[in-house]
Amino acid sequence: MATAKNSARVPAVMGSTRSRGRKLRRRGAAALALIATIALGGCYGPPLSPRAEGTLIGGAAGVGGGALVGSAVGSPLAGAAIGGLGGAGLGYLIGNEWQHRDYGYGRYGYGYGHYY
Repeated sequence: MATAKNSARVPAVMGSTRSRGRKLRRRGAAALALIATIALGGCYGPPLSPRAEGTLIGGAAGVGGGALVGSAVGSPLAGAAIGGLGGAGLGYLIGNEWQHRDYGYGRYGYGYGHYY
């Protein structure tokens, strides 16, 4: 009698596991579609300034590096957050220097808009 009860429960448990897997795949696909839409939508518009470009590149590199270091320690999410903030800050400083060089004393004259 006990085996009949256990064998009757097995398909119900397996069915619920399958439906959870399907739900998880659907949610994952929806999240991936949302991320792709936002990422492709961010590509539209005027070109970025050197400061903004440096900030984005630094932030992306910091997130990747922070996640790698954080996963080695045991907390990849915290590592990615800290690395992203640090990388974005460093990228901002580098991009700011590029912008001052290009628009300040670089290819567009001496100072902002002044040609001496």
